Amino acid sequence: MTTLTVGRASVPTKYLPVLVTGCLFLAMFVAGGIRYEGFASGQVILNVFIDNAFLLVVAVGMTFVILTGGIDLSVGSVVALSTMISASLMAGPGWPPYLVIPLVLVIGSGLGLVMGYIVHAFDIQPFIVTLAGMFLARGLCYTIGTESIPIEDPTFTAFAQARLDLFADMWISPSVIVAVVVVLAAVYVLHYTRLGRAVYATGGSEQSALLMGLPVARTKITVYTISGFCSALGGVLLSFYMLSGYGLHAVGMELDAIAAVVIGGTLLTGGSGFLLGTVLGVLVLGLIQTIISFEGTLSSWWTKIFIGMLLFAFILLQRLFSARSRR
Repeated sequence: MTTLTVGRASVPTKYLPVLVTGCLFLAMFVAGGIRYEGFASGQVILNVFIDNAFLLVVAVGMTFVILTGGIDLSVGSVVALSTMISASLMAGPGWPPYLVIPLVLVIGSGLGLVMGYIVHAFDIQPFIVTLAGMFLARGLCYTIGTESIPIEDPTFTAFAQARLDLFADMWISPSVIVAVVVVLAAVYVLHYTRLGRAVYATGGSEQSALLMGLPVARTKITVYTISGFCSALGGVLLSFYMLSGYGLHAVGMELDAIAAVVIGGTLLTGGSGFLLGTVLGVLVLGLIQTIISFEGTLSSWWTKIFIGMLLFAFILLQRLFSARSRR
C-alpha cells in the first residue's frame, strides 16, 4: 500500500483525498468564524445538513455509480419527477403520503434498473444512457404539468415543518435523520457486504472482477438501481423542503452530486473512494453557499465559481495521487 509520510505519521494514499477534504472544511469553518459574527456555531453546521439533506442522499447514490467507473446524469431529473408525482397525486383530496412515497421510490428505482440493464446488456456508455434518462424524466415532468404544484396535505406538511430539538437551542429537521440513515446503510453495504466488495472490484478493473468470478453484470445494474432509489428519495426530501412539485426543481443537481463525490475524493475512474468523503464534499458545497450568504455582497453565482475551482483542484489532486500510487 502506498503511503505518504507526514511528520512521523504515515498516511495511506487512498485516505489522503478524504483527509484533504476534511481539512478544507475545517479551514473554511474557522475562516468563516473569524470573519463573520455568529458563524462559528453548531447550528450553522446543522443548517448545512438541513439545507442539503436531499443532495446528500442523491450524492450517496452517485457514489455507488462512480465507484464502479460509471456516471448517472439522470439524478436531477428523477428528483424533479419525484416532486411532480408526489405533488400531483396528493393535490386536492388525493392519495395519502404513505401510498405516494413508496410509489415514488419504486418508480425511481425502476428507472435506475432499466438504465443499468441497458448499460450492461447493450454495452453502451453510461454517459449516453443516463443522458437519455435525464431527458426522459425531465420531459415526463412537463407531461404532468408546466406550473409549480403546491403540496398541502396536512400529514406531509406537518412532517416537513417538524423540528427535532437537540440541545443548546440547536435543532434539525426529520430529513436530516433520513439522510443520516441512508449514509449509514450505504457505509454498511459498501464495506461489509459482498455487493460492496464487488462495487470496488468492478471499478478497479472490470476484467479482473470477471476473472475472480464476481457478478459484474448484477453489480452494475444494482448500483444504477440504488442511484435511482436515492434520487427518488432525494426528490421526496426536496418535496418536504420546498412543499411543491415543479419540473424545474433540481436543475443541475446531477452536477452538484458529481462535484460533491469528486471533492470527497472518489476517483472518477472508479475503484477508490469513501462515503465519508462524499458527506464532507456535500458539507463543503453547503458551507460555500453559507459563507456567500453571510458575506451578503456576493452574487449566488460565486458559488458555482468556487465549486469549479475546487473541482479543478481535486481532479489535479487525484491525478497526482494516481501517478504516485503507480510508482
